[in-house]
Amino acid sequence: MTLFSSIPPDTVYVETRKGKAPMTRGTSTWKWRKDDTSVDIIKNGEQMEVSLHSPLTEVFYIVLRWNVHWPQQVKILGDHFERGYGDLEWRGHVIDRKLPWYFLVNTGETTNGLGVKTRPGAICYWHTDPRGYTLTLDVRNGTKGVRLGDRILIAATIIYRTGLTKETSFEAACEFCKLLCDDPLQTDEPVYGSNNWYYAYGNSSYNNIIEDSKLLAELAPISGPRPYMVIDDGWQPVRLNGQSCNGGPWDRGNNRFVDMKRLADEMKGHGVKPGIWYRPLLTSERQEVYFKRRTSDGDGSTILDPSAPEVLELIKKDIRRFVDWGYMLIKHDFTTFDIFGKWGYEMNDSLFAYREAFIDRSKTTAEIIVNLYKAIREAAGNTVIIGCNTIGHLAAGLVHLQRTGDDTSGIEWERTRKMGINTLAFRMPQHNALFQVDADCVGITDKIPWELNRQWLKLLSSSGTPLFISADPEIVDNEIKEEIRKAYQVASQSLPIGYARDWMSTTSPEKWVLGGQEVEFHWDENALLEDR
Repeated sequence: MTLFSSIPPDTVYVETRKGKAPMTRGTSTWKWRKDDTSVDIIKNGEQMEVSLHSPLTEVFYIVLRWNVHWPQQVKILGDHFERGYGDLEWRGHVIDRKLPWYFLVNTGETTNGLGVKTRPGAICYWHTDPRGYTLTLDVRNGTKGVRLGDRILIAATIIYRTGLTKETSFEAACEFCKLLCDDPLQTDEPVYGSNNWYYAYGNSSYNNIIEDSKLLAELAPISGPRPYMVIDDGWQPVRLNGQSCNGGPWDRGNNRFVDMKRLADEMKGHGVKPGIWYRPLLTSERQEVYFKRRTSDGDGSTILDPSAPEVLELIKKDIRRFVDWGYMLIKHDFTTFDIFGKWGYEMNDSLFAYREAFIDRSKTTAEIIVNLYKAIREAAGNTVIIGCNTIGHLAAGLVHLQRTGDDTSGIEWERTRKMGINTLAFRMPQHNALFQVDADCVGITDKIPWELNRQWLKLLSSSGTPLFISADPEIVDNEIKEEIRKAYQVASQSLPIGYARDWMSTTSPEKWVLGGQEVEFHWDENALLEDR
């Protein structure tokens, strides 16, 4: 049966400072009015463009409701606002479950998709219930209403796809995701390499990075694309109280990273491509343009307001500096947390932890975030961009790689199982459709059983997605070296994407198809110990 089609909503609501109120149909079923606020829907084939005009009233939300008769049994898969947190899964109707950006519905016969195209002008999420579905368009500016003036906001473009009986649920999901983004960024060759975070956790130095680069060059294929060595958090000059994840300034390294340009040159000399981590919106410098003064850490740091032109110019200056130093990959991080004050898994009840609006009240939060990502992308030129803690649906077309799950671990296997395997399975349809899916690193340390990490390494390297390994050189013996060498050889090639055959029945799929071959994994650490 056809679940979705280009039909007008049954009801449209607008929420302002006065509360939530139904809008009245205008001259056609595609036009809705309430006082000076109007919502127009333009139908174009299987797409519906939703625009908002409200010259006087500050609008918070637009809510569109469709009434639907569902089949008796359906399974529904939604997305996340930013990274996945091990909780992506097929479920039935959960009335209070937010489904950010898009959702898929499996009827047992077909898998159908409904969502909004990437880089919309609103933060968008869906709800389903036994009697229909609802789309909420959050057009706020921070936690306040947006002041559009005479400007017409294109809040979202809705798109749907009716599944085919001959395709699997995964094939249908992939075809649907291809419709969501018109301009995904691609790299010229496969991306793979090393990242020092999951064994160093910020405790690193110039010499450590050189040694990591030498090991990476030794294990990478002799021919083909060269690997990236990514310097993660810990190089920046300000590390208050010895803690990591602090902010700028980003104009130099600390006393253990004395010359960042020379380091990049030396890394290249060892046969690897240098990459660098960066937190754009946090700084210890005194700034006039800030979004929220941090008080919980007591360190006096400032979160910059990305709606301010001065902030975007500062960020562009930082990015150009990294490029001038010679870094060929930039991983920008923490922008969602710094803007919202919350991680993605905390956003079900409310998006913001703060009460502030942005300095520029004329744009929606979504537009401000897209402009931030655009500024980074434009300043980076040909440099590869990884978005981490970025909002994938707003970053698509502006990042080459998207960290689609929360951090894996070099300390706790359960975290890798939960975050890495889940996001790889359930966000794989986004790979090369929105960006390249980066399910995070294989953290090889003496705290993680090698038998488990060996499987994670095999899955990630054979999945057709980017592979990053974070290996403690102190424990990398000849056996581990040989396995890493094989994994890099595989990951350096262009591969068909892998997929999980059992993704509809578990949150940690074990039955995968990789390179056309069926492979079964065992992720339970307790069962592994029992087998010994």
